[in-house]
Amino acid sequence: MADPFKNDPPKAEKLGAMTESFVKDALAGESQASQKYLAFAAVADGEGLPNVGRLFRAVAYAESMHARNHLSVLGAIGDTVANLGTGHGGETFEIDEMYPAYRAVAQMQDNKEADTSCRYALRAEEDHQKIYAATRDKVKAGSDLDDTPVRVCPICGHTVIGDAPDECPVCGTAAQFFTKF
Repeated sequence: MADPFKNDPPKAEKLGAMTESFVKDALAGESQASQKYLAFAAVADGEGLPNVGRLFRAVAYAESMHARNHLSVLGAIGDTVANLGTGHGGETFEIDEMYPAYRAVAQMQDNKEADTSCRYALRAEEDHQKIYAATRDKVKAGSDLDDTPVRVCPICGHTVIGDAPDECPVCGTAAQFFTKF
């Protein structure tokens, strides 16, 4: 009989080199699948097929749970303070190395849309790093965030705590289109 439901992902363990490589590959694949299915859901919704969209969102959630489990086995899910931008979230690497390099290559090869996509992500990662730093300070002081909404631009990912700007400073999207969390 299977283990009873525990509401916990698998635990981190020391992995053999091949297993670690495979789990990292699986993490990348599951993460990409989740995003792909969310994009398919938006298309289905736009085509007037809300139940097909719902199915894609459900499967995206399942793929996200697979990715979470892989992260856990890799030991990449720490406590709240560790997850608030002290290196585990990846923002520093993305800001300092990854997106600048990707943008340079896209510009060199005159791929304007790829450069735009990377610029959007870079700016959003800068937002996240600042928000995580402020949040980490509150958590270390023993506090949670207040219930001020977090708003995200649906085009570029610009993230703010509180009201959305009238126009996104990164891509120009109007405030009314920001997603509220």
